[in-house]
Amino acid sequence: MFEAIRNNKRVAQLILAILIVPFAFFGMDAYFSDSPTGSEVATVGGTAISAYEFDQALREQQDRLRASAGGQLDRALLESAELRRAVLDNLINQRALALYAAENRFVVTPQQLQETITAVPAFQEGGRFSLQRYEAVVRAQGMTPANFEARLAQDVRVQQIVTAIGDASLVPKASAERFMNAQLEERRVRELRFPVARLAADIAVADEDVTAFYDANPARFERPARLQAEYLVFDRAAVEGRVEVGDDAVRAFYEGNPARFGVAEERQARHILLALESGADEATVEKVMGEARALVDTLRSDPSRFADIARDKSQDPGSAGRGGDLGFFGRGMMVGPFEDAVFAQEKGRIGDPVRSEFGIHIIQVTDIKPASVKPFEEVREEIRAELRAQEAGRRFAELAEQFANTVYEQPDSLTPAAEALGLELRSSDWISRSSGSEPFTNERLLEAVFSDEAVKNGRNTEAIEVGNGTLVSARVKVFEAAQRLPLDEVRGRIVDELRRERGQRLAAEQGAETLSRLQQGEPVKAAWGEERTVQRGAPGLPAAAMQAVFTAPSTALPAHVGVSLAEGDYVIYRIEAVERPQIAADDPRIGAVAAQYGQLLAARDFGAFLASLRQRYEVEIKPAALQAQSQ
Repeated sequence: MFEAIRNNKRVAQLILAILIVPFAFFGMDAYFSDSPTGSEVATVGGTAISAYEFDQALREQQDRLRASAGGQLDRALLESAELRRAVLDNLINQRALALYAAENRFVVTPQQLQETITAVPAFQEGGRFSLQRYEAVVRAQGMTPANFEARLAQDVRVQQIVTAIGDASLVPKASAERFMNAQLEERRVRELRFPVARLAADIAVADEDVTAFYDANPARFERPARLQAEYLVFDRAAVEGRVEVGDDAVRAFYEGNPARFGVAEERQARHILLALESGADEATVEKVMGEARALVDTLRSDPSRFADIARDKSQDPGSAGRGGDLGFFGRGMMVGPFEDAVFAQEKGRIGDPVRSEFGIHIIQVTDIKPASVKPFEEVREEIRAELRAQEAGRRFAELAEQFANTVYEQPDSLTPAAEALGLELRSSDWISRSSGSEPFTNERLLEAVFSDEAVKNGRNTEAIEVGNGTLVSARVKVFEAAQRLPLDEVRGRIVDELRRERGQRLAAEQGAETLSRLQQGEPVKAAWGEERTVQRGAPGLPAAAMQAVFTAPSTALPAHVGVSLAEGDYVIYRIEAVERPQIAADDPRIGAVAAQYGQLLAARDFGAFLASLRQRYEVEIKPAALQAQSQ
C-alpha cells in the first residue's frame, strides 16, 4: 500500500487539495480523540464537530490568509460567511473520511508507520533518521510523539482512500490521443485592435455629466471616519525584556538536570526480515527459523554479503532496497525484541535470529554513537532563554493585571503605563473601520478605539487581548468624521471613468461593425497586426480570446471572430490557417497526457465520493456557525 501511495503522489496531492484547510503539520487531526468541547457547530454521522474545533480551524485559516497577503487583507473576508462555510465544509469532509476509514477498518501497522516516519526528510540528519530530531520537531508543533503518530496514522488511512480512488480513474489511450490532438492544434492569427485608451482620449466630458455622476454615486466619493492613535503593546516579549537571569542560575540548572543535556546512545543497524505471521503454527515457525539460521551461518562466514542477501531475501520493503540499512535510531523507536537485540549486540557481529511481531530478523549493528553530555558553553544561552521565559511566564499574569489597571485608572494618558512597565509608546497611521495595520485588524480593538468613550471623551481603551496573549490599549490622537469628498477633489477620477466607459462602448460598436463587414466578405481597410501562432494547450492570448479563436469554424479561411477583453479593448482575430499535428501511436507524450487527464478525473471522482459520504453519514449544520461573530 505504501508503494502505491508513493507511486501516486501527484494524484494524492491533487485530491487532497480539495480539502482547503491544510492538515495540522503532517496530516489529519485525530478526530476521535478527546478535546475541549463546547456547543456543536455540526454533526456528521452522529459525531459532533465542536465550536472549539471550528474556531481553531477558522483562526488557523485566517492566519494563513493574512500571512499570504502580507497582513494587508480586508477583515470582511476573514469574517465572511463564505470563509466560515469553506472551513466548516472542510471539517465535515475530514470527519466523513475518518468515519469511512474507521468503518472499513483501514489499518496502518506499526511497521508501516515506522517506515513512513523514518522517510520524512524533516526527521533526518545527514540523510539518516534521527530520533532526537524527530522528537524535537514534533514537540515544536505542540504535540507528543504518540499524538503525532496517531494523527499521521489517520492521514495515511485517508491516503489509502485517495489512492484507491486515483487508481480507479483509468483513461483509455484513444481518449488521451484525442485530448492531445486537441491540445496541440495550432492556429495562425492576426489581430485588429480597437483600443479604449486611444478612443477615450478624444472623448469630451461635459461639466454637467461630471456633476450628474457625482450626485448619482455619493457613496463612491465618501471617505469613512478615520483616526490616528497612539498605543501600547503588552506581550510576553515585553515581560522577558525585564527579566535578568544570572550565570549562577544558569549553571545551577545545568548541573541539576544532567539527563536533560545528555545525548542518548544511538545505533545504526541493518537487518534481513523473514516475514512470519504472529499466529503461525510451530512447524511454520521452525521452518522459517531454520532458513534464518542458515543465513546467519552464511553471513558469519562472509559478512560482506549482508547487503546483497538483504536485497535478495529481506521481506521488509522499506529497507531491503538499501541493503537492510535502518539508519541510526535510539531506544523507543523499534519493536521491543528487535530493539533489545540491537542494543545488546556487539558492533559488526551477526546476531542470532530474533523474532518480533513482524517475523524473524537477522541483525548486524554497523555503528554506535555513544551517549554524551553537551558542554555547558554550548547550552548556556539556551538555558538562559528558557529560564527567562519561565520567569516571564510566572510574572506575566501579575504584570498584565498591572498594565490593565494602569490604563484604566489613569485614562487620560498611556504614558504612566509605558513608564511603569518599560513599554514603547507607538503611533499608528490613519485607521478606518475597514482598513488598518496590526494590531488594528482586531475587531474588538477597532470597536473600542472608534467608541464615543475614546473619540469624544479622549479616554484610553481598556486593555484588549488581540491574540496570542497580547494586550493592547490605545487612545485617539486625531479624529476625522466621515465626509463626502468635494467634487473638485474627485473631478479628475470622474472624467477618467466616464471617458473609459464611453471609450469601451465606442470600441465595441466600431469593432462589431467592422466584424460584421468582414464576415459578409466586404473589403475593410485596417492595420492588422503581425501573424502569430497560438496553440490550444499553451495559451498565448487572453482566455476569452483563446476560446473565441479555437471555437471558430475553420472550414472556410480566413475566418473572423471578435471579443471584448477584460481591459475594455475590442479585438478582431483573423484566423489565417489551422494546423493539426500528426501523432504517432507510440508517442511517449500520450502517456503523460493520460496521466494528467487521469488526475483531473481522480479529482472529479474524489469530489463525488465526498458528496456521497456526506449523504451517507447525514450531515447537520447549525446555522449560527456560518454567521460572522465579533471577537
